[in-house]
Amino acid sequence: MRVLHIFDHSIPLHSGYSFRSLAILREQRRLGIDTWQVTSSKHYDSDESVEEIDGWQFYRTRPGTMARMPILNQYDVIRGLKHRLQTLVEEIRPDILHAHSPSLNALAAATVARRLGLPLVYEMRASWEDAAVSHGTCRQGSLRYRLSQALEKRALARADHVVTICNGLAGRVKQWGVDDSRITVVPNGVDLSAFSNQRQAAEPLKQEYRLQDKTVLGFLGSFYRYEGLHLLIDALPAIAARLPAVHLLLVGGGQEEATLKQQVIDLGLADRVTFTGRVPHRQINDFYNLVDLFVYPRESILLTEIVTPLKPLEAMANGGLVIASDIGGHREMIEPGQTGLLFRPNDPSALAEAAIELLLQPQRWQELRNNGRRYVESERCWSRCVAPIQQVYERLMTR
Repeated sequence: MRVLHIFDHSIPLHSGYSFRSLAILREQRRLGIDTWQVTSSKHYDSDESVEEIDGWQFYRTRPGTMARMPILNQYDVIRGLKHRLQTLVEEIRPDILHAHSPSLNALAAATVARRLGLPLVYEMRASWEDAAVSHGTCRQGSLRYRLSQALEKRALARADHVVTICNGLAGRVKQWGVDDSRITVVPNGVDLSAFSNQRQAAEPLKQEYRLQDKTVLGFLGSFYRYEGLHLLIDALPAIAARLPAVHLLLVGGGQEEATLKQQVIDLGLADRVTFTGRVPHRQINDFYNLVDLFVYPRESILLTEIVTPLKPLEAMANGGLVIASDIGGHREMIEPGQTGLLFRPNDPSALAEAAIELLLQPQRWQELRNNGRRYVESERCWSRCVAPIQQVYERLMTR
């Protein structure tokens, strides 16, 4: 079987999007599937038509004449990728086209797939217009929002089969008219080899951040507003009143970083909160080991209710204790009382109560940690998660 994958960017980027792409390609290589990779013109800074990165070969697409024009730049992505795919398909002769979010990739691939009679799989990984709303770059219901959603619906309608990363997205796709028989949920997972559940913190790192004898609450990830880190900071005084040794470790960065740092100063919490900044990915497991309780306080908005995050899975793979807001994305991966605790979203007092409750019950910790690790091992490691894509390919080819 020969599969041509269509991405926006190269997979070695250290993000959940890239980890998933890499897991899919590795599993398909293991199964003997021949894969090729092409990126759209959104992959900038490349003068080569073909590049090899970390053992993977990527065919590049150059931006066109409209690449710098508002709105028309989106059409330019589709047009350029369509021409690039036409040439590559004739050269490679794939059996399947597999387009990954965003919808522009699928729209370009759909034209080529129909022209040449090839099956098209579209993998929808997020609600991009709702993400833009949460980032403050778009308003819900605006022209840009409606245009983005219209493109998404068109891409879904033109695909032979749709893969989503969670049940929330699958439900939305069904609401938009895609038949259930054309949808497969392939959830996000974790590379277990990258995480150890031995949980032995590196002493030099503890000393560097002055965490000796501290009860460490932690968050590792990107600092977006919807992650709810402002709620976690608001909850910290109440937690500290019951647990004086508590300290908050925030690992990462993003658009909310300056705002969060100012909030810490305004609340007089500078001695209780440490911002590490972004850290090298090769060290990420060491930072996971510093944390006693992982907190994921995502706000309840449309995006977080229908899209699952990756970080709680990594924490569970690391054998960590997890509490999270009771939203749709978290309910798909955390079983209350078994693999973690859920608290009422958008409520600092509910967050504080959940943290205090769990930290004062050490007799529960080992069972929760073991259950979380077993859940990831049995259901959310990459080798198990991405296997159903092979079945999708086989069904399409038999048609």
